[in-house]
Amino acid sequence: MYESRNAPLLHPRHFRRRLLLHCLYAILLILATLLLGVFGLWLLNDFTWHDAFMNAVFIVGGIGTYMMPTTTLGRLFFAAYGFFVALVVMATLGVILAPLAHRIMHKFHLDDVDTGEDAS
Repeated sequence: MYESRNAPLLHPRHFRRRLLLHCLYAILLILATLLLGVFGLWLLNDFTWHDAFMNAVFIVGGIGTYMMPTTTLGRLFFAAYGFFVALVVMATLGVILAPLAHRIMHKFHLDDVDTGEDAS
């Protein structure tokens, strides 16, 4: 997906397209996480679908809970979903920052090749 070490630096227009694509992947990941939370909270609690949606949005947004679950299974899902959301936030950050980190590292490697230094 990314250019190799010896390839030239990607044109800025193509790099912006790659960055936009990664942002789209991140949005899809967040939407899938939100959808999972809505269905889980709706099925395992006595929430209406809009209360489940509000709760999931608040959890994904980092605000916290809107309504506490009343069932034991709902509370267990709620705890697991909270941990899952924390992992998804870290993964989303990685998905968004990966093209930027790759471009910086690629630029450093091209500078090493230009100056004739051995990178190993």
